[in-house]
Amino acid sequence: MSVDPYVVESSEAAGLFEFGACAPAGAREILGVESARLGGGVVLSMRNDPANYWNKALGFGFSGPVTADLIGEVLDLYRSKGAPAAVLQLAPSVLPPDWDDIRAAHGLSRERPWVKLARDLSEVPPPLPEPAVERVGADTAAEWASLLLRGFGMPEGPLADVMTVFADHPRFRAYLIRVDGEPVTAAGMFVGGETAQLFGCATLEPHRGHGGQRAMLRARLADAAAAGCRTIFSDTGAELPGEHNTSLHNMKQAGFVPVYERDNWRWQADPA
Repeated sequence: MSVDPYVVESSEAAGLFEFGACAPAGAREILGVESARLGGGVVLSMRNDPANYWNKALGFGFSGPVTADLIGEVLDLYRSKGAPAAVLQLAPSVLPPDWDDIRAAHGLSRERPWVKLARDLSEVPPPLPEPAVERVGADTAAEWASLLLRGFGMPEGPLADVMTVFADHPRFRAYLIRVDGEPVTAAGMFVGGETAQLFGCATLEPHRGHGGQRAMLRARLADAAAAGCRTIFSDTGAELPGEHNTSLHNMKQAGFVPVYERDNWRWQADPA
């Protein structure tokens, strides 16, 4: 499957920007969360990131080249916001010939890559009848946020407040699976025009291996197609030698095709 990396990266960047932009005032102040557009990409900063995950910058290299000056601007923004660290995610096609020199000059270290996946939505299977997937509304958004964070081992608190508000974003879809009335699997999806971007799927450990992720994939494929999307994107950790990434294999079984691996480049602020 041939997909323009610009479309792949833009889909993810749009969702990331809206996630930070919708943060309620209380959580925004406590976490120090902000979204910014810079150099054709998106920068999400979180001064007090309780999960060491949310300081991310991506979508660069399409409106203009990736240069030492651009990377410097991104890192200066993080410094100005008091972020302790950040990860820059750049599609392999936008890395310039002198990237090794640029990243060394700015102290960026390579981390585990992610694999970006895409699926055409011209034909999608119907949702699975079991386990039943429910769409999250305002009355269940807090349940969804709590479960998604716990499923990924992230603390709740003000981060759950951001997630709860994001669940009600007009372009976001949130989903739950319950067992005996209790939520056990949570997933999300951001819809942007002709593309959709999966936004996590987490199942509490005692309930893993019972088809929750497959059901969530089928439900989101159907909803994305119904919303008029032509392509849906996702990502997960790249499978290293000797490893088995269940999420990656579930996505492939659902028709997703890997389109490229994207390195993560970590920046660490200088000690105070």
